[in-house]
Amino acid sequence: MSDFNDLLAYKRSFDLAMQIFEITKAFPKEEMYSLTDQIRRSSRSTNICIVEAYRKRRYPANFVSKLSDSDMENSETKGWLKFALECKYLAEKDFNDLISLSDEVGKLLNHMMNNPEKYGAK
Repeated sequence: MSDFNDLLAYKRSFDLAMQIFEITKAFPKEEMYSLTDQIRRSSRSTNICIVEAYRKRRYPANFVSKLSDSDMENSETKGWLKFALECKYLAEKDFNDLISLSDEVGKLLNHMMNNPEKYGAK
């Protein structure tokens, strides 16, 4: 593995962040500095923590710690998605699709945390 761009968790979390970005463009303007900002930041942070973890893979504990941060941000994103659904900013189908992708990211992160040696951690 030569780069973080090769990681499936990176690819899926990037897709999730970009889908959230597109969907949140339609959120009400009064949510710009609250729900819209929060959900965009947590979804992007899920992805960026994977990038950081990849650079820390020489140190297994640090690698797993950064992946744990990513998992935490992914869970936060799911919380914000639930608020968006309940506020009627998201269609149920969009919510379910995003949650499904978030679940996939979570499974990939857990695999990485449980098997750091497969990702170059020494």
